[in-house]
Amino acid sequence: MSLFSKLFKLFLAVVLMPFVPMVLLLAYYQEHLKDNILETHANLAQIVSSSMNQHIEDLGWRLSFAPHVTDALNNKKSPVPILRDALAANPDFVMLAVLSPQGKERYRAGDKQILRDVPPLDLSGDPVLDELSKKNELSVSSFDVVDGRPISEFIYPLPNGDFLYGIMSFFAFLSRVQEQRIGTTGRIYLVDQNGSVYAGEYQYRPEFDAEELRRAFTSGDRLIKALKTKQDDYVGAYASTPILGAYVAVLQLKSEAYRSIYYTNIILALFLLTIATLAYFGALTFAERLGEPIGALSEAAKEVSKGNLEGKIDEDIGWGEFKQLISQFNKMTADLKDYQVLQLQAQISEMKEHVFRAVAHDLRAPLLGLQGYLYILQSGKASKAEEKEYLEQMTGAARDLSSLLEDVLDVSRVQAGMLSPRKEPVDAAALAKSVTDALAPTAAEKGLLLETDVPPLTLEADAKLLRRVLMNLVSNAVKFTDKGYVRVCGGQDAAGDWLAVEDSGIGMSEQEMKGLFQKYYQINSDKAGYGLGLFISRQIVTAHGGELQVTSRRGKGSRFTVTFPKEKK
Repeated sequence: MSLFSKLFKLFLAVVLMPFVPMVLLLAYYQEHLKDNILETHANLAQIVSSSMNQHIEDLGWRLSFAPHVTDALNNKKSPVPILRDALAANPDFVMLAVLSPQGKERYRAGDKQILRDVPPLDLSGDPVLDELSKKNELSVSSFDVVDGRPISEFIYPLPNGDFLYGIMSFFAFLSRVQEQRIGTTGRIYLVDQNGSVYAGEYQYRPEFDAEELRRAFTSGDRLIKALKTKQDDYVGAYASTPILGAYVAVLQLKSEAYRSIYYTNIILALFLLTIATLAYFGALTFAERLGEPIGALSEAAKEVSKGNLEGKIDEDIGWGEFKQLISQFNKMTADLKDYQVLQLQAQISEMKEHVFRAVAHDLRAPLLGLQGYLYILQSGKASKAEEKEYLEQMTGAARDLSSLLEDVLDVSRVQAGMLSPRKEPVDAAALAKSVTDALAPTAAEKGLLLETDVPPLTLEADAKLLRRVLMNLVSNAVKFTDKGYVRVCGGQDAAGDWLAVEDSGIGMSEQEMKGLFQKYYQINSDKAGYGLGLFISRQIVTAHGGELQVTSRRGKGSRFTVTFPKEKK
C-alpha cells in the first residue's frame, strides 16, 4: 500500500468515524420522537374518553324526572307523558320505558321508528336487575349501533321497585368529537372490542383490519405503531371508554404523522452526504499535499543510503515545515558530497603512508593466514570438513581485516587534521538516551541494567561525533561487564559540563590505565577489537576543547568522564 493510500484512508477514517455514533444517536432520537408523536395521539384519545365519561356521569342529574315517574306510578297514573317530556328535554334519549320489578315492560315512549324496531322488553330472569335493586345505582350497558346510530342502554331502579329503562344515542357527542382533526388525515374513531369502527356518513373511514385493531386493544400498549390497510399504513393510539367494550382510537396516516421526521431525515442525509463529500475531497487533497513531500524525501533518503548523492529534491513541492526540511535535506546531501570529495582526496594522498606504517604488523598475520588456507584448499588435500572449517576461518579473518581498516581510516583522518567538529546546541539527555536504546539489546543478552541519569543539559558540540564517543564508551562498558549495571550520567560543576559512563565491570589497575588511550592498546586480548576506539574518542573530545579521563579499580568497575569547559564570554 502506497504512502498516499495510507494517509488518505487515515484522514478519511478520522473525519468519518464520529459519524457512526452520530447516526446511532439520531436513530435512537427518531424512535423516541415517533413515540412522542404517538403519545400525543394517546393523550387526545384519553381526553375524548374522559369527555365520554363525563357525559355518562351527567346522566345522573338528567334523570331528575325519575321521581315524577314514580309518583305517577304510585298514583296509578300513566307515566308516558312524563317520559315524552323527558325525551323532548334530552334529544340524545331515543327511547324510555318503565319495567316491572320482574323486568317486563309496562310503559314506553320514544321515536316511532325505534318503537317499531324494538319489540316489547322482557328482562325476566336477568341477574342485573337484582343487583341494581340491591345497589340502587345506574347501570350503562355496552356500546351498539342501531340504524347507523351509536347507542347504549341504561337501567335505573325506581323507589317503588320498578325500573326506568332508556336508550341513549352518542351520535351528537361523537359528531362533535369527530369534527376534531390531527393534520389532514388524523381522525378520532369509536371502535368496539371486536375492532369494528363506527363512523358517520360524513366521516371518512379507511378499511381498517378489525383483527389488527382487536389485537392492538388486547396488547396492553396504548400506542398503535402499525395498522395496515389496502392502500396505506396508519399509526395512532387508543384509550378505553366508560362504555363496556368500546374504545376511542386516534388514527393518522403514517406518512403524515412522521412527516417532520422524514423531512429531518432528508435534511440530515443531505448534510451527512455533504460532510462525507467534503471529507473525501479534503482527505484526498491533504493526503496528496502531505504524501508528495514525504514520498520525495523517502525516495531521496533511499538513494543517499545507496551512496548516490547527486539527487536533489524540488523545494517547490514542499509547504510549511516540509519546505524547510527539503531545503535542509538538499543542503545535507551537498555537504555530504563535499565531505566525500575531501575524504577521497585525503585518502588518496595519505592512505598508503598511514596504512602501511600503522597496520603493517596487524595486516601481516591475517594475510599470511589467508594465504596458508588458500594453499591448503588449492592443494586438494583437505577433507570436506576441513574445507568448511578453513572457509569459516578465512571469513573471520576477512571480517577482522575490514574492521581494522575502518578504524585505521578514522585514525588517518585524525592524524591528517581533518577532524573539525561543527558545534551546535546538543540535548545531552536525548543523546544519551539514543545511545542506550541502540545498545539495549546487547546489554539485555548479558542481563545487564543499562540506564541513563542525565538532567536537562545542553552542550555546544558536534552531535554526530559526540554520539560516537558515547557509543564507544558504552559499548566498551557493556563488553567488559559480566553482571551488574552500565550507567550514563551527567551534570555541571565548577569545571564545566560533563558526561560520564560508569559500570560494575572488571575494572583496571593503574598500570593498565597508563596506555589506555594509545593506538592499538588492548588490556584483554581475548576481547574483540583493535584498541582504536578510545584513541579516536579522546581525539574527538580534544578537538572539542574538552578532556576524556578515566578512574577505575580492579574488580570494582570503571568510570569514563567527558568534560567540556565553560564557554568564555
